[in-house]
Amino acid sequence: MIRKLTIHGFKSIMQEQPIELGRVNCFIGANGVGKSNLLEALGVLGAAANGVVDDESLLRRGVRAGVPRLYKSSFASERTPSHIRITAMGDMSECYRASLLNPLDSPEPAWSYKTEYLYDGENEVIADGVRNKKNLNPLAGLAALKMVELEESNPAAQLMRSLQEYAIYCPNTPTLRGITPDLQSRRPVGLNGGQLAEAFELLRIHLESMGDEGEEILDEVLTLIDWVADVRITTQAGNLLSPKVPRSKHLLKFTDRFMQKSRNELTAYDASEGALYVLFTAVLCLLPQSPKIFAVDNLDQALNPRLLASLTKHLSKWLQHFDPQRQLLFTAHNPAVLDGLDLTDPETRLFAVERNSNGLTCFRRIELTSALINLHQEYPLSRLWLMGHLGAVPNV
Repeated sequence: MIRKLTIHGFKSIMQEQPIELGRVNCFIGANGVGKSNLLEALGVLGAAANGVVDDESLLRRGVRAGVPRLYKSSFASERTPSHIRITAMGDMSECYRASLLNPLDSPEPAWSYKTEYLYDGENEVIADGVRNKKNLNPLAGLAALKMVELEESNPAAQLMRSLQEYAIYCPNTPTLRGITPDLQSRRPVGLNGGQLAEAFELLRIHLESMGDEGEEILDEVLTLIDWVADVRITTQAGNLLSPKVPRSKHLLKFTDRFMQKSRNELTAYDASEGALYVLFTAVLCLLPQSPKIFAVDNLDQALNPRLLASLTKHLSKWLQHFDPQRQLLFTAHNPAVLDGLDLTDPETRLFAVERNSNGLTCFRRIELTSALINLHQEYPLSRLWLMGHLGAVPNV
């Protein structure tokens, strides 16, 4: 897992401040304060770890492609930084840091590396300043090449692989329904929710192979969708879907437990969109094929507040199902998400994201202080957020 993330000079994140992460990391704040910028900074570092930072590699990770001047911090109160620097540190103090150049006026097709640093907890694999050597291609990452020399169990190699696989998911309803193609297809599910039917079938097979434990987890997922008796995958939807509706090869088929048995099946096209978002989240958390570290921008969209709180309660357990090192970062605007977070668990962390008086993004971890515990005995965290006790609210 990434234990400490430091960002300097990326979009609204100008000041270098360490963000100490856990297994489940929720970022709340007003619109436009920089929550998504943090997720995207990690995507830039993932591209750097993979050996090249360009529009294609960024889009592949869910980072919005933009002109160079939109990536680098620009504030009237601050001097424009010469480079963007992002650092990720893991459990064993393993560390990867990249300083990247993307000139504002005459950018290259790819960003160039100013320096790279890779440390495995005991030895420096790459030292800062190595880019001063004239025989190195400034557009290609050296750390990605060095990985072939490292043992698979080396902490630095494990950190690099996690960064390389990292992606920001932002599902939308048409793609989840299978009627719109996913522009960024990945395994097991696309960044916008494409291939959800195939991914859920993989999850069902995986869980059923585990016996009673897997059946229990599958029941947890389906219980969150209270009207569903079962969910399957089908390629035969002639009686369930109009021929005028575009569709993918495989479709989710829901069985409604309240409807007459002769007419109680429907596809993702007609099903509640909330059911699709629940299945999407379960697939990412539970499937072995999912990235070790991933982010979901706006985890709360399309979900009823009580369903959202219930879903959030399952996140930590689901993430540990296949790999105890799996890690999730997500943003949310619905206060109900806080009622599903167990802040007594040190691996579950809540961050308030705000802008200071000069417009710079600042991060603050919200912990259960004695004062907050006393308030929490009377009000849920969702109410405390709305009342202004946690900060991270718009100044309107």
